Amino acid sequence: MVLDSCYRLREQSGRSTVELLVAYHPLQYRELYITSGVASKMAAIGSVNNPVKYADQDFEKLKAEHLASGTLFEDPVFPAAQSSMGQRKLGPRSKKAQGLEWKRPTEMRKNPAFIVDGAERDDIRQGRLGDCWFLSSIACLTMNKECLYRVVPQDQSFKKDYAGIFHFMFWQYGEWVDVVIDDRLPTKNNKLLFVKSETTKEFWSTLLEKAYAKLNGSYEGLISGYPVESLQDFTGGVGEDFKLQSAPADLFQKLQKALKDHSLVCCNTAENPDDDGIVEYHAYSIIRAEEVTLKDGSTVQLIRLRNPWGFQEWKGAWSDGSNEWNNVDDNIRAELHVQREEGEYWIPFSDFLKEFYRADICDISLSETFSVDKFKWLLTEFHGSWKKGQSSGGELALDTFWMNPQFRITVAAPGGDTSKECPIIVCLTQKDRRRKILEGVKEPFLEIGFYIFKVNPGDTIQLQKEFFKNNSPVACVDDFYDDRDVTGRFQLLPGDYVIVAATYKESEEADFYLRVYTQKN
Repeated sequence: MVLDSCYRLREQSGRSTVELLVAYHPLQYRELYITSGVASKMAAIGSVNNPVKYADQDFEKLKAEHLASGTLFEDPVFPAAQSSMGQRKLGPRSKKAQGLEWKRPTEMRKNPAFIVDGAERDDIRQGRLGDCWFLSSIACLTMNKECLYRVVPQDQSFKKDYAGIFHFMFWQYGEWVDVVIDDRLPTKNNKLLFVKSETTKEFWSTLLEKAYAKLNGSYEGLISGYPVESLQDFTGGVGEDFKLQSAPADLFQKLQKALKDHSLVCCNTAENPDDDGIVEYHAYSIIRAEEVTLKDGSTVQLIRLRNPWGFQEWKGAWSDGSNEWNNVDDNIRAELHVQREEGEYWIPFSDFLKEFYRADICDISLSETFSVDKFKWLLTEFHGSWKKGQSSGGELALDTFWMNPQFRITVAAPGGDTSKECPIIVCLTQKDRRRKILEGVKEPFLEIGFYIFKVNPGDTIQLQKEFFKNNSPVACVDDFYDDRDVTGRFQLLPGDYVIVAATYKESEEADFYLRVYTQKN
């Protein structure tokens, strides 16, 4: 199906309208406007200042109603019931669900507090839920207060205007969404079952976890994942993962720059048979990256990590009690060598590459997270679907590949120089897949990827089977992954291209969200 209209970017000042994209499949369109070099949505709904109300629940209205009636909010959408826990690993027959009680903080602690002395990474201690990937990303979030205060509204309390209702904000597929919850929490023996703060009367991280569980359908929906997923949901940024066995030579510098730019960075381990303090199949936050000069003039690259458990640390070189710290200047040692059991430690970058499987960087400078003068890219976005027999053709080697959704883009020549390559970032996201766990799906994420093909200018018909037999992609992701998000950065010569979004197997069904970032020139 060929659409009659083109997707357009317009300058709000009223200057020329620039035709940017034509799609070959019916999509949910959203116009973008350019304001001081920033792509912003025409309609206010879904923006940071006017988020979508999840499940049509209005926080202010609900809170006012319960304050007026003197009652505490009970959430009918995500109730204090088994349905909010899960069906299999947290199902009614599971050990973790046995003897469960839902309690409000006011029933558990005297004078509970939403936040005590600021929201910090020490406030996150993992409970009995396998969501270390999510908790490591919360620890990163606390390092960027601008992002943190957006996700976790600070004007919430168990004292002033308390009505048993709280809310949090997440980015979801191009829109900001406000999620309302009640404060009834799963407990056993009067103790929180899942994430908790080191300060026992503090509850912001526990309530944030509940809100994210609601967004994903259940607490069980948070079991297992990669931090880059929630990092993007906290920021609207673009995530990239680096497999450490084939890491780029400048990865340490990339990590340093990302942390300096206030991007959020996490990492994961794989199998680890050694008794060296590294937990296998676990997620960590990356806190710092420093190149340290030793007394003999040589240097060593160090990475500071945080275990969301709040304990169990690296036992090797440059660990808290190692002799290597005697080889650095006293002032450097005083700044960096913090010895306490809080789950944080330094590890040599060379050991980090051996011990860990992947590192995730969420680049928030590509999103609408910051003020307009920091935005350097233009965003164009689409929503589409893979449907069996219609638009789910599988990977390139299959005869049905041509059926996949196709998106036409025009890469403009900067300054009219058609010989100069232009940067482009493409991010493909499968939508709402964690909710499939409630339907009994064991592996909710499909293997997804995309290809980019060069086409002739003005060619507006859907590419057919013969085209793909006779033409190779000019760019593609290096493999299909069962991650929620698959991202690629490319350099393309000015011209016309088609992006084909695909699942690895044909006839698989899912909704997806496609982002294309280009520089404003």
